Amino acid sequence: MTTTPIRDFLEISYDELEALNLEAKEQRLNRTPADTLREQRMKYLADEKRIKAVTVCFTDLEGRLHMLDYDKKFLLKSEDNLTFDGSSIRGFSRQSESDLRLGIDWAAFYWLPADVFGPGKVLVFGEVLERDGSPYAADLRSVLKRFTTDLFESKGYTLNLANEIEGFIFKGRSAEQRFVEGSAMEFVSTSGYYHSLPGDPLRSFIDAAAEAQRAMGFANEKDHPEVAPSQFEMNYSYTEATIAADQVQLYKLLCRQVAYQMDMTASFLPKPVTGINGSGMHTNMSVSEKGKNLFFDAKGREELSTMGWDFIQRILTHALDICLVLNPSVNAYRRLDPHYEAPNQIKASPVDRGSMVRIPIGNSKSARIEVRSIAPDVNPYLAIYTLFKTGLEGTAEAVADDAILPDNVYDAITHFQNSEFSEQVLSPDVRDRYAELKLASADRCPRRLGSTIKTSEVQFHHEVTNQYLWNKF
Repeated sequence: MTTTPIRDFLEISYDELEALNLEAKEQRLNRTPADTLREQRMKYLADEKRIKAVTVCFTDLEGRLHMLDYDKKFLLKSEDNLTFDGSSIRGFSRQSESDLRLGIDWAAFYWLPADVFGPGKVLVFGEVLERDGSPYAADLRSVLKRFTTDLFESKGYTLNLANEIEGFIFKGRSAEQRFVEGSAMEFVSTSGYYHSLPGDPLRSFIDAAAEAQRAMGFANEKDHPEVAPSQFEMNYSYTEATIAADQVQLYKLLCRQVAYQMDMTASFLPKPVTGINGSGMHTNMSVSEKGKNLFFDAKGREELSTMGWDFIQRILTHALDICLVLNPSVNAYRRLDPHYEAPNQIKASPVDRGSMVRIPIGNSKSARIEVRSIAPDVNPYLAIYTLFKTGLEGTAEAVADDAILPDNVYDAITHFQNSEFSEQVLSPDVRDRYAELKLASADRCPRRLGSTIKTSEVQFHHEVTNQYLWNKF
C-alpha cells in the first residue's frame, strides 16, 4: 500500500538556503523599495504551500529577542494589523497602555535551516509601533534603521559593521537557569585556542552552528575555539549596520538552538567563569560613500583618515557616558579586568589589546576601527546606534592618559544618568527606562563583585532571568 506523508512542510538544502538568503541580503544592501519587497514576499508566501508559519521577531530595550509565530494564512490577511501586549515586555509599555502594534520589515526576511528551526517556517524581523502606527521610541532597531537611512539619504554614507562574538558552551541544557540551584556550569572541553580536536564537543558545536550560519547568508570567514576552555568565536564578513545588528541576534539564536539540540548551553554572559578570559563582542566599524572607505588614508597615521581619527576621539571622549550601553550587566564588569586582556583603558592603539579602541592593519577596503570594550550581552541595535552616533556626532576632547572604564555597574549607571550626551543619543524617557532596568537588576546583586560568580548576577541577568526566577528574589 502506498502511503502519502501526512505533513508536507518546506525543507530546503543548505546550498539553496545560502543562495536565497544572500540574494535577500543583496536586496537590502541595494535598498530595494519596501513596497516591492512586501509584494514579492507576500506572493512567495501565498504561492509556497509548504510554509505553515512565519516567525516575526523583535528586540526589547535590554536586547532580548522575542519571537511570535503567526499562521501563514492569518499573517497574509492581517499583516497590517498585528498587535501584542507590550506590558509583558520589560522596558516597554505599562499595563494601563499595554497594546502595541507590530509592523513587518519585509526586507529582513530569512529562510531557515529546517534541522535547526523545524520545517515549514521562515523568519522576518518586526518593527514595534505605537497604537497609532508611529515608531515606538523603545524599539532601538527602528531607531538604528532610521539613523542609517537618514545618513544615506542626506550624505550618501553607508555604515559598515562586523562583529566578533565570543561565547561559551556548557554541559547540559539551561545551564544558566540551573545555576541558581547551585549547579556549576561545566565546560564541554578544556582544549584551547586553535587546537581542539576535530571531533570534540566544542568543535562539533562550532561546525554545526557555522554551517547553519552560512546557510542563513552570514558570509562566513573563519571559526575557532577561543583562548578560554569551551569558548568559541565564529567570524563573518562586514555588512551594513542594521543587517549586522540583525545578524548578532540571529547568531546568538542559532548558537543557543544548536547547543540545545546537542544537550548543551550556549552562554553569552561576559564572564561566566572567573580565572579565565571573558567573552567580548569586538565591533569593527567603518563608513563608506559610493563604495569608497572614508576611514582609509594611505598617508594618514596608521593609514587611518582624519575622519577615522575624529571618530575614535569622539568615542573616547564619551566613553564613560556610553559605557553602560556597551556593558549592560553586573557580570560585564568582571570582564573589564586588566589581567585577562581586558579592554578597559580609554585610549586607542594599533597593538595594545588593553585599549578600548584598536586600529587593525587595513587597506583601502578593510580600514576600520575596532571597539573592544563591548560585551556580547548588549542590545546590538542600541550599542551599534550609540557607537555610530557618538563617532559621527559627539564631541572630541582630550582624554587623560590614565583614564579607565568603570569596574562596576553602579558607577556606569551614574555616568549614564548624569550625562547630557546620553540624552542626545536617547530620548529622556527611553534613557531613564533603560537606567531603571539596569538598576533593578544591579540592586538584586552584591555591590562588590568579589572573586567568585554570584548566583544573583546570573539569575537576574537580562538574558537569563524569567518571571519565575525574578520572583525568587
